Amino acid sequence: MEPMLRFKADDGSDFPVWEEKALSEIAARVTRKNKGNQTAIPLTISSLDGLVDQRDYFKKTVASKDMSGYFLLRNGEFAYNKSYSVGFDYGSIKRLDKYPCGALSTLYICFGLKPNVKVDSGYLAHYFDSQKWNPEVAAICAEGARNHGLLNVPTADFFDINIAVPSLPEQRKIADLLSAVDNAITAQEAEVAAWEKRKKGVMQKLFSQEVRFKADDGSDFPDWESTTVGELFTFVTEKNESGRISDVITNSAEHGLIPQREYFDKDIAVEGNTEGYTVIHKGDFVYNPRKSTIAPFGPFNIYERNEVGIVSPLYTCLTPRDGKTAPYLSWYFKTSRWHRYIVTHGAQGGARHDRVGMTNALMKGIPVMLPSLPEQRKIADCLTSLGDVIAKAKDELDAWRELKKGLLQQMFV
Repeated sequence: MEPMLRFKADDGSDFPVWEEKALSEIAARVTRKNKGNQTAIPLTISSLDGLVDQRDYFKKTVASKDMSGYFLLRNGEFAYNKSYSVGFDYGSIKRLDKYPCGALSTLYICFGLKPNVKVDSGYLAHYFDSQKWNPEVAAICAEGARNHGLLNVPTADFFDINIAVPSLPEQRKIADLLSAVDNAITAQEAEVAAWEKRKKGVMQKLFSQEVRFKADDGSDFPDWESTTVGELFTFVTEKNESGRISDVITNSAEHGLIPQREYFDKDIAVEGNTEGYTVIHKGDFVYNPRKSTIAPFGPFNIYERNEVGIVSPLYTCLTPRDGKTAPYLSWYFKTSRWHRYIVTHGAQGGARHDRVGMTNALMKGIPVMLPSLPEQRKIADCLTSLGDVIAKAKDELDAWRELKKGLLQQMFV
């Protein structure tokens, strides 16, 4: 099938019809071993970020210190990760771009372009970013294709998959365009990260009181008062009787309180089994005891949707006694100011290692530093403005990513 989007040659003529070549015609398997630990970089494949140092990706050392039995992958070579994930049903194939070399588990299939083949490495890297090759892999998956998260793809058969190959000049035009889009995405990712870092710094200075706002007349605001969650909130106890409400909300560390079907792309809660769920309304706060890198003591977020929702009974739900404090408190609980109390009061275990052992009594005792209401508003307005800038930058990033997705679909279908 001809792609929907084609380049023209520099003289305006059409490029030749694309050919199909077996991967074995253009690439050879890489099986060289990392003898004597030639490289200390343990690689993993991220479906979004490519071949990356797994210590950075997982935020901890995962590989054994002795990686001499691992494959040694060099810059410009490729690796296939047979692990499937949401949106990547047949795994990921990525090129090593970030490091001169790296060590990779022998569970991966590694390969490099053969000498003197008329295939541009950049084109091939972008080709594998598309899903053009997925049906080829699907056709060779053995019975019982998914085993503990891995596709059962025989290595020998993998090199029989067909690759769509245009003429070399057209390959280079495709690679140049998609690389330019990738560069724009990278730059936008850096901008988002920079704004996030700025916001984190501003929050640190504001909530530590290193920086204080002034009143509109230039005078100082009063000293902050020390209070507790129990004095500021009441617990939400309303349950979803008869399962009358079906809008299940999840509490995400990254995205806040959002509909479960948006977060997981499906409903996780069993239909008809939500009577024990807690009903929440706009302005309620929800605490999720599940730990994560972003929220090491669990996300504590305000519900901002107009629609009434329900949340898992594992969550703690609260209503502010004074709704005017909600904007400030929604930012306060994004800081780490309340974490030390959790540590010192022994709520680290919980039912599972990845959850805080939160109780109502512990929740009520969490300390909160509370400025006067006018200063609360200035703090909330400042951080909300920063949040709006970040949201706009993220929207632009999403637009670039959607552009690339559309180009991949039109260039390789």
